[in-house]
Amino acid sequence: MRDLGGRVAVVTGAASGIGLALAERFAVEQMKVVLADVDEPGLAEAVARLRAAGAQAIGVRTDVSQAEDVEELAARTVAEFGAVHVVCNNAGVDTGAPFAEIPLAAWDWVFGVNFRGVLHGCRTFLPLIRQQGEGHIVNTGSIAGLTGFMPTGTPYVASKFAVLGLSENLQHELELAGEPIGVSILCPAFVNTKLPESERNLPPGVPSLDDHPKRRPILDYARASVAQGLPADQVAAQVVDAIREQRFFVLPHREEAEAGVLARLRWITDNVSPPPRAGRPGI
Repeated sequence: MRDLGGRVAVVTGAASGIGLALAERFAVEQMKVVLADVDEPGLAEAVARLRAAGAQAIGVRTDVSQAEDVEELAARTVAEFGAVHVVCNNAGVDTGAPFAEIPLAAWDWVFGVNFRGVLHGCRTFLPLIRQQGEGHIVNTGSIAGLTGFMPTGTPYVASKFAVLGLSENLQHELELAGEPIGVSILCPAFVNTKLPESERNLPPGVPSLDDHPKRRPILDYARASVAQGLPADQVAAQVVDAIREQRFFVLPHREEAEAGVLARLRWITDNVSPPPRAGRPGI
């Protein structure tokens, strides 16, 4: 997968943020791009933006928490472009409160998008990638999945740990089988995205938690931090490099990630827990 030109990429959560940046970077690489998102107006705008720049691109409204939506995304991709080579399971959301006050519906929403979206994407697209004889899957995790602890963010942190576990095992299986399909996991800290505004896409039946008195200061911190965060196009460039280099971990904030992992190791070996820190929603 060193030569991306003419290949087909699918990106979920592509209406904004890292997803849109990935789609734009793939277009620069002369790939055909399928953008997926639950935000239909944002998706239409993103597709128009790519097409205006000369890219071959389509948009498919997709709720990644629903297996049938992801299957339809795959069918539309093959019908339009005939193949799939790169899949970025990028869609992600965040909501929360103190652990004991998080309703089950909020857990279901976060895990539905963040984990089951990755699960559905891998299960649905892996057979199609195999037909091409090569390819790459990129799953968006978070530094929270390496270091843990985000006040009021237990569903988000837990979902990103799950994405890491799925990605690692999938990579090991493919490597053991000698298949020419790569897997990468993207684990950023603060990137300039709309993640703190996740509840803009809150589905019916899931209560809003943004105004919880212990949640509000975390969101204020997150909004200020993402505003100063890494530009999404820089993250997208690192993902393209990782695909070409067959690199599993993509760490846009490497020093912070390594420090967090070392602190976790000290917790394991010496029973010294990492010091509490402010929330880091990551993407």
